[in-house]
Amino acid sequence: MEFQVGKHDLARSGLPEVDAATVDLFLGRADEAGAVAVLLSAGDPNRFPEAIDVAVVLPELIAAFGNRLRGAIIARDAERALGERFEVRVQPTLIFVANGKTLGLIAKIQDWSVYADRITKLIDRPRGQGAAVAVTIVPQHRAQEVGL
Repeated sequence: MEFQVGKHDLARSGLPEVDAATVDLFLGRADEAGAVAVLLSAGDPNRFPEAIDVAVVLPELIAAFGNRLRGAIIARDAERALGERFEVRVQPTLIFVANGKTLGLIAKIQDWSVYADRITKLIDRPRGQGAAVAVTIVPQHRAQEVGL
């Protein structure tokens, strides 16, 4: 994986990489395990430096939520296609998917308490009830920069 800036190497996170050909297999396995899949669409870390921060936090989030989350990183060359599929508008973004439905998106780096609260709400809501509603959290100062 080419995701490396400075001392940080996302490949060391231990998370699998998915692309357009493998993402459905990954999502299916997460569903079989009764977990919510969380995909990182990082973008170019030279353009979006906080992608490194999100990449560092993602394994910690997965550990904090135990077997309720299964994580993967979207391959750089698949970010456009999968970004369109999951309606990613900002990078980096965490994409939460269960049973073929996008539960929500969390964009940019967030405080730990925001991640914990938002992820808990996403994974604890009843499955199959309006699961297609996506929520994007972008810090207010960043939303103005990206025109949201």
